Amino acid sequence: MATREAFLAKVRQAQPPGRPRPEVPLFASTGGDLRARFTAALQAMGGTCVEVGSAAEVAGLIRERFGDAASVASATPEVAGTRELVADTVPASLQDVDVGVVRARFGVAETGSVWFSEREYVVNALGYIVQHLVVLLDPAQLLDGLQDVYRRDDFRAAKYAALVTGPSATADIEGVLIRGAQGVRSLTVVWVG
Repeated sequence: MATREAFLAKVRQAQPPGRPRPEVPLFASTGGDLRARFTAALQAMGGTCVEVGSAAEVAGLIRERFGDAASVASATPEVAGTRELVADTVPASLQDVDVGVVRARFGVAETGSVWFSEREYVVNALGYIVQHLVVLLDPAQLLDGLQDVYRRDDFRAAKYAALVTGPSATADIEGVLIRGAQGVRSLTVVWVG
């Protein structure tokens, strides 16, 4: 047995037995319009919401915001990309992509977050290595709060999951806010069913 396989076998043997997840209580909702709450929360974190008539209009929105020459990697068949994105795409090959397009499974009004798993991203690096992330979100797929995420079957079944709220940002050096410091420079949520 190779060293790598021996090491992984030892790690697997040392895993503690699985335990059921704890119960998360349901707290009272703050109420109100989910879409308005989502938009306000996302904007507070530096993101943007845009309305289009259909997914077919997203390509025009991308050209308008990022230019005709922008390279686009799309993880959704609804929007054509200029770069192929398949499961075996080498993550580092996305380092020069301007715009990533992905459809969120759902959004969370409480935080303005969108949820992705390995299925939505196709290549996990898409959500972190591109310059700008364009997210398609069906307004009917908005949840009230984070506690509701925990109850979803797709959340429990995902191998990988990320709640993304706005573009990457840091303000830890002299309190100066810098967007895109460790990830995407902009996050645009496009309302499209």
